[in-house]
Amino acid sequence: MLFSACRHLTLLILLLPTLLLADSNENRLAIDVPDLKQIMADPDWIGRPVEQVWWQLDGESIVYQIERTGSDQRDWVEVRLDDLNSNRLDATQRATLDGPNPVFNADDSQALTLRDGNVFLRDLDSNQLRQLSASGQAQAARFGSDPARVHVLQAGQWWQIDTSNGLARPVANLVMQDRPFEVNNDALAEDQLRLFSVLREQNEEDMRAHEEAISNAQLDSNLAPVPWYLGDKHEIDFSQLSADGRWLLAVVSSPNDSSGRNDVMPHFVTRSGYVEAEDVRTLVGRNASEPQELWLLDLQTRTKHEINLDDLSGRDEDPLADLKQAQDIEPHDADNLRPLRVMGVDWHSEHATLALMLRAIDNKDRWLITLEAESQNWVERHRLTDPAWINWAFNEFGWMPARGNDPALWFLSEQSGYSHLYSIELDSNRLRQHSEGAFEVFDIQWRRNGQSALLISNRAHPTEYDLYRLDIDGNELIRLTELRGLESFVPHPLTDQIALRFSNSYQPTQAAVFDVDQNQITLQTDTRTEEYKTIEWQQPEIVGIESSHGAELRIWSKFYPARSVNTAEQRPAVLFVHGAGYLQNTHHRFPVYFREQMFHNLLTAHGYHVLDMDFRASRGYGRDWRTAIYRQMGTPELEDLIDGVNWLVENHNVDSERIGVYGGSYGGFMAFMAMFNAPE
Repeated sequence: MLFSACRHLTLLILLLPTLLLADSNENRLAIDVPDLKQIMADPDWIGRPVEQVWWQLDGESIVYQIERTGSDQRDWVEVRLDDLNSNRLDATQRATLDGPNPVFNADDSQALTLRDGNVFLRDLDSNQLRQLSASGQAQAARFGSDPARVHVLQAGQWWQIDTSNGLARPVANLVMQDRPFEVNNDALAEDQLRLFSVLREQNEEDMRAHEEAISNAQLDSNLAPVPWYLGDKHEIDFSQLSADGRWLLAVVSSPNDSSGRNDVMPHFVTRSGYVEAEDVRTLVGRNASEPQELWLLDLQTRTKHEINLDDLSGRDEDPLADLKQAQDIEPHDADNLRPLRVMGVDWHSEHATLALMLRAIDNKDRWLITLEAESQNWVERHRLTDPAWINWAFNEFGWMPARGNDPALWFLSEQSGYSHLYSIELDSNRLRQHSEGAFEVFDIQWRRNGQSALLISNRAHPTEYDLYRLDIDGNELIRLTELRGLESFVPHPLTDQIALRFSNSYQPTQAAVFDVDQNQITLQTDTRTEEYKTIEWQQPEIVGIESSHGAELRIWSKFYPARSVNTAEQRPAVLFVHGAGYLQNTHHRFPVYFREQMFHNLLTAHGYHVLDMDFRASRGYGRDWRTAIYRQMGTPELEDLIDGVNWLVENHNVDSERIGVYGGSYGGFMAFMAMFNAPE
C-alpha cells in the first residue's frame, strides 16, 4: 500500500479502510486514543501554547502571550514569582506593564519597550513609566548617542524624541519622487517653460523657495525637515539610523516590473453566500528577487552617497556559469556582476560605523562588511561560500560588547559544516572560532560584560535542544538546562534569572523561569486542558537508523511501535514524511505535526508500526546533511526512506508487502517519489 496526501482528509480517506486490515477488533488493546474527529479538531481541546514570554523590569514577574480559547485574539498573562499566581490581564492592567525586548541606555538606568505600537520609557531607579508616543505605528526604538534623545521608527520614517520635554520631530522627510520643479528631460515640460515666461518664473521661484527652506532648516533645528526628493526610480525597502542621528542607511530597490502577477484564490464558503476572490502571492518562480542597493544619506548636509560594492570578492564569478552556458543563458562576469540582497544592518552604538550582511541572489555567497560613514569606505570582513546554497538560518551577527579598545563583530557561520560562533577584530582582522563540533549553536545573546554568551545548542544530541553558556576566553561551552525541548529564552537584563519557552512531545510550548545561581526551574506553566492531560500518549522512541550511504551516518527518526496484541507473524508499517524539506521533526519538542503524531497513536493501537524519519535535507544535522539533495531533490531522501523500511523489516518483524507512506507538501512530493521510483 502506497499513497500520497497533500491534505489530511485525503490521507484519512485512503487510510481508513486499511486500518481494519491491520488488526481485528479482538486483537486491539483497550487503549484510550481519541478518534479521527477529535484528532483533527481545533486544537483548543489540547490547550494553546505560550507564544511569547518576557520579563517585567522589576524582576518580580513574567508576562506571556497566549491565544484566547475559541478566538483569534491574544491575551497577556502575568505570573508573579513570589507566589506563582497567574492573572489574565485586562487593558487597564496592561497599561502599567513593560513590553518585550527592552533596549537600555549606556548606564542601564533607563529602558525602552514597545507595547501596542507605542514607545514607553522606564526609569529603573524610580520605576516610573512614561509613554513617549501614541501613534500605534512604532516599529523600533533605541537610544541615541545623546542620552536625552530616543530614535523611533514608525510608518517607515525615523523620528527623534526629546525625553526631557517629550518633543517629537522627524529626522528626515524622504520622498521617493522627482523634485516637482525639475523637468527631467521631459520635452513637453521643457517647451512649456521655454514658451511661457510666467511658468518659467514660477518654477524658478519654487526652486529658490525650496533651497531657502533647506538653508533655514539647517540653521534652525526647530523647523520641520524639508522634503528630500530622491527620485522615482527606487523605493526604500528598509532603513537604519546611526546612533548620532546624522546618518541613515537606506536599502533600496527598483520597483518590480516583472511579468509575474499575483494569483487569485476563490473562497466558496463565505458569509455573503457569493464566491469571493482573494489575491495571493505570485506563483513560485515567476518573479525573481529584486537586487538591492545601498544609499548612505547624510542628513546634516543632505548628501546621498551610493555605496559601490563591485569589489566584493567573487562577485564577478558565476558559480552557475556552466549550467547557464548549457542553456544559452548569459552568466555573470566582471561586466555583469551578481546582484545582491541585504540580510541585515547594525550600526555601532558609539561610532558612525556600520556592519552589513549581504548575500548574492543566487544564494551561493554571503559577505559581512563594515562601512565607515564619514569616508564611505567599506572593508570586507568575511565571506561564506557554499556550492549548494547559503542557509537562510544561522545568519545572526552584530557588534560584540566592549572588551577593550578594539571593536569586534560576532557572527554565525556554517563554514565548518555546522553553525558555530565566530568573531573578528576590526583593527587586526583576526578571525576567532568560539565553538566547534558536530552540533549547531544559534540564538546568541551576549551577557552585558561581554565575557560570555547564552545560546541554544543541540550539542548533547542532535535531537536535544537546551540552553548553554559559552565563556569566550576559554571557548568553554557549558550546558545550563536539561529540558531537551528548549524553544527560546529571555534573560532578565539585570539579574541571573532566565525566562524560558520549552515543550515536549505531547506538551505545547510552556513558560518557565530558570534560576542560574540555584540551577533549577522555579516556575513552570501548564496550559493544557484537563481532557488532554488525562490521555496516556505513546512516547516516540528516538532511533538512529544506519544509512546505506556510510556506516558513520545515522538517520535520526521517531519510532512508534505497534501496541495491539499481534496474532499475525508480521506487522504492517506506515512511514510518515515531514514537510518543508529543511525541517527537523525528530526532536523532543512539541511537533509541528502534532495532529499526525496523535494519528500515529491511533495507528499503533490498530497494529501498525510507525516510522517518522529526518531524511537528508532535514534541519539539525549540519550543512552537508542539508545540501545532500542539491540538484537531486527526492533521490537521497527516498534512499533514506528505503533504509528505514529495511530497518523495520529486519528489526521489527514488518511485512515488506504492507508498507504505507504519507505526508503533506514536501512529504506529499516524497510519497509520490516513493510510489513512482520505488513501488516495491
